Amino acid sequence: MVEKRLGALPVAAEFLRRLDGAGTVDELCPGGVSAHLTHGQVIEALVANRLTSPAPLVRVGDWARTWAVEEVFGTEPDLLNDDRLARALDAVAPHLKQLAGTVGARAIAEFGIDVGRLHWDMTSMSVHGAYPEQDQDDAFPVIGYGHPKDRRVDLKQVQAGLAVSADGGIPVHARVFGGGAAEVSQVVGAMKDLREMAGEQGFLLVADSKLVSYANVAALLEAKVPFIAPVPAAQVKDEVYAALDLGRAAVVDWAPDRDAGKDPFGREVYRVLEDVHVLAGPRKRDPVLEVRRILVHPTGNAKGQAARGKRLARAAEDLDKLSRAAGGRYYKNAEKISARVG
Repeated sequence: MVEKRLGALPVAAEFLRRLDGAGTVDELCPGGVSAHLTHGQVIEALVANRLTSPAPLVRVGDWARTWAVEEVFGTEPDLLNDDRLARALDAVAPHLKQLAGTVGARAIAEFGIDVGRLHWDMTSMSVHGAYPEQDQDDAFPVIGYGHPKDRRVDLKQVQAGLAVSADGGIPVHARVFGGGAAEVSQVVGAMKDLREMAGEQGFLLVADSKLVSYANVAALLEAKVPFIAPVPAAQVKDEVYAALDLGRAAVVDWAPDRDAGKDPFGREVYRVLEDVHVLAGPRKRDPVLEVRRILVHPTGNAKGQAARGKRLARAAEDLDKLSRAAGGRYYKNAEKISARVG
C-alpha cells in the first residue's frame, strides 16, 4: 500500500483548469512541447506546490512524491528536477506581465469577480546575499537597496505590487519591481494594466498615500479613472487644520468594527468636511490640478491627542525633577539617572 498526501491538490487542479493555467503558459511560451512536460505543466505543478506546501524552491520532486501530484496532475515527480524547473521559469520570465493579465482577465470572467473597486499596494521582500548588480539581467527587476518595509536597510530587496478586488480580496494583477524602484512612480503603470484588464468596465482605484503625486494624479484624471487615497501629511499644512470650523462638519452614520458592540452613545463620532486639494506641477507652465478632499475628524483621535498631551506634560515634569535631583542621594551616578530616564 502506498500512502500520499492529497490535501488541497484537487481544489488547486480544478481552479487551474478553469483558469487554463497550463494552456495560457504554453501559448505564450511554446518551447518545451517536445519534452516530457510542457512549460505549462511545470508551472501548474509549481503553483500547486506554492498553494499546498510553500517552502524554499528546492526538492520539488520530493514534495511531488509524498503528495498525490501524479494522480491529480498526471505529472511524474522525477520530471520535476531543478533543471526542468529552471528552464520553465526562464521561459515564462519575459512574459510575466502578459501571463498575469491574461489569467487575471480569465478569473474575472470565469468567476464573475466584481472589479468595480480595485485596491493596489506594494511591498518589499528583503533578501540575504551579495547579488552584485553586474551579475543581474537588466531586462528584469534588479535586486538592490531601497526603502524596505521591514526597515532592514542593511539588506537588498525586491518589490512586488498587487491589485486585489474589493469583492473577496481576490488578486487580479501582480507586478515585480527592482529594489530601488520608487513606489510613487509605479502607480501609473499599474493603472494602465488594470484598465486594459477591466476592459470597458470602469473601476475605482484605491491606494495608499504614494498615489497622491502630481504625475500620478494628472495621469489618473486624464485617463478618467476615479481614485481614493489618503493625502500625504506633508501636503496639508497645519494652518489648514487650524482654520477648520468643526461646527460646519457633517456627522456621518458610520462606526468602526471595534465599536460595533458598544452603546451608541459610547461610540466614536466621525465628522467630515469637504474641500479642494490643490497640486502644483514641478514646472511653472504645468496646469494646477484640483481634486476633491475629504477631511475626517474622529472624537477618538481628539481624545488620544489630549491624553498624549497630559502624558507629555507629566514626563516633562518628571524630567525637571530628575534634573534637580541628579547627583543627589538617589541619583548619584549616570547609570541610575539613565535607568530613571528610560
